[in-house]
Amino acid sequence: MAEHLMSERLAELERRRQEALNAGSPAAVERQHAKGKMTARERLDYLLDEGSFQELDMLARHRAHGMGLEESRPYTDGVITGFGTIEGRQVCVFAQDFTVFGGALGEVFAEKIHKVMDLAASVGVPMIGLNDGAGARIQEGVVSLHSYGGIFRRNVASSGVIPQISVIMGPCAGGAVYSPAMTDFIFMVKETSHMFITGPDVVKTVTGEEVTLEELGGAMSHATKSGVATFVLDDEKECLDEVKYLLRFLPSNNLEEPPYEEPTDDPERLTTTLRDMIPASSNQPYDMKAVISEIVDNGEYFEYYPYWAMNITCGFARLDGHVVGVVGNQPSVLAGVLDIDSSEKAARFVRTCDAFNIPIVTFVDVPGFMPGVDQEYGGIIRHGAKLLYAYCEATVPRVQVITRKAYGGAYVVMNSKSVGADFAFAWPSAELAVMGPQGAVEVVHRRELAAAADPEARRKELVEQYSERYANPYVAAERGFVDDVIDPAETRRILIRSLRVLRSKREELPKRKHGNVPL
Repeated sequence: MAEHLMSERLAELERRRQEALNAGSPAAVERQHAKGKMTARERLDYLLDEGSFQELDMLARHRAHGMGLEESRPYTDGVITGFGTIEGRQVCVFAQDFTVFGGALGEVFAEKIHKVMDLAASVGVPMIGLNDGAGARIQEGVVSLHSYGGIFRRNVASSGVIPQISVIMGPCAGGAVYSPAMTDFIFMVKETSHMFITGPDVVKTVTGEEVTLEELGGAMSHATKSGVATFVLDDEKECLDEVKYLLRFLPSNNLEEPPYEEPTDDPERLTTTLRDMIPASSNQPYDMKAVISEIVDNGEYFEYYPYWAMNITCGFARLDGHVVGVVGNQPSVLAGVLDIDSSEKAARFVRTCDAFNIPIVTFVDVPGFMPGVDQEYGGIIRHGAKLLYAYCEATVPRVQVITRKAYGGAYVVMNSKSVGADFAFAWPSAELAVMGPQGAVEVVHRRELAAAADPEARRKELVEQYSERYANPYVAAERGFVDDVIDPAETRRILIRSLRVLRSKREELPKRKHGNVPL
């Protein structure tokens, strides 16, 4: 009798599970595939190690009434939640299911996300959200809006504690965009991912502007213009592969060290090509990413925000198998000048590295901050201060390498010894000064030049004198503002040795609720 009863109950369980696994109608699944998109379960199968996914709340259903909801109560309620492993490391995940209620968020939907976010925070593992939904479920009214608040609060509570990764794999609109915006990294897929507060129709009604969905909220718009999308990939599988790759550089939580990989690149390797990489003229560009690739293990450099604020480059790499965060001015774009966007980009990256115990290596070639009315009115003072604040606050090991120009306040901001860099090194080509020779001569010797019989000849002579006296690293080395002037070929070796001795660095900030970042 008992065996028969158990058999019946197991059969009932299997029936319900099958119903949950097929919650989306075949027509809805077909529409998803026709757009070049995978279903929520297909995405999870691809992202996670085979057989590792443990689903939670599979049999949850909404409790709402009215507007026809009583007639449709599919299991999962439109979101799949649980935990599993990626390359053997535990992660928590949720995947919005566009084939069920269009992935729209209701009360039960949100409760499932709340539970898995709480789990991720309590056990200290990365939280990955696959977003593909139509926003708040209109039929559930203010309950849906209230439920979003619980997600946002958990995003903030987990910030800097566990890595939070948002993957946009379809529409993400209205209030739904704010949760990804508060996570550490946002991935988008070209053509099929869209994020916006208000859609094209509303924009046209309110402002009269005509704009396509792709122009307004597409992946490349957010990658190049708004700075919302951290990484953009061509298709969903490539996108999920990139998520896996990112996790190789991140610890599971703020109490752990980043993953170490046994190096195959000689830590004593000389990089002689760097001796010829700096052009003879200080006004000629070169590619800082090429410099970085020469120095890091096996030339592997995983760039952060590669399409936005390209006058600065940030990314993850390894030195002797240990993860490092790299920040470098990019002379080939706007001469590497710091502006509003580049300051924000680098500040966010520095704070991310500091939160997750990732040492920071900064390559400096900066002529200053971007001049202009637009920059001043846009708040370059406030935004530039964000980068300064981020470096001053960072307690992880920090090493500065000055390759060429290091002028004015921008030199100080770019992780100088005065704001707490543990080590500062300069190449012989480095120029440390308040401003460039031409500008300095015009300011300091303005009256002399005006009275000179041959102003051009005198200007040239004064520029040469200034360059010889100030536009070199030796005055700074004499004062200890740089720890050494080094052969570019030895940069890799010296960085590895420096970070090795800094591995046991411990620094405590004063006890306080939190600092007041110049937002």
